[in-house]
Amino acid sequence: MKKTLALAFMALLAWRAEAQQKAPVPAAEAQIKAAVLAAPADKREGATVYGYNKAGELVTLRKGSNELICLADDPAQEGFSAACYHKDLEPFMARGRELRKAGKDHKAIFETREEEAKSGKLKMPKQPTTLFVYTAPAEGFNANTGEVKDGYLRYVVYIPYATAESTGLPLKPEGPAMPWIMYPGTHGAHIMINPPRE
Repeated sequence: MKKTLALAFMALLAWRAEAQQKAPVPAAEAQIKAAVLAAPADKREGATVYGYNKAGELVTLRKGSNELICLADDPAQEGFSAACYHKDLEPFMARGRELRKAGKDHKAIFETREEEAKSGKLKMPKQPTTLFVYTAPAEGFNANTGEVKDGYLRYVVYIPYATAESTGLPLKPEGPAMPWIMYPGTHGAHIMINPPRE
């Protein structure tokens, strides 16, 4: 009985993984339209956009003219999530994607990037740089039109090696939308700003 249940569970996991891999990839235009919603309005038209081809590979959908890079929603992942970030964060972001693809978990990714940033192998921005993250429930994203409903935008400002003492920021928010610092003193130190959800 236990063996049968285990086999059934394994089959379910395999089916789920296959279903996620075969998730339909929206047209490039729809991916671009949704991805740039993470960016400030005046930056959307000139942003570079990375998205997915029919094989599920990350590719450049649009070459931009300003400092922002936007990352379209990954159709293989549950829910909708798009992000836009300053181009100087690209080595950091690209390394994270590479390590995730290799099967590393969050802790291993953080530790690897920390070590590589300290050694100089991973180039981190010398000035504060911004990341915008726009999320929504799966049913909020229309893959045909690129429209997103019930989205939530949060803000992150990377400031490598900053601390609570160097910024005056608390280590946790004490009120709605209050900025706070996460991973202080590390390569991944960043200011978090989470506006209240409607």
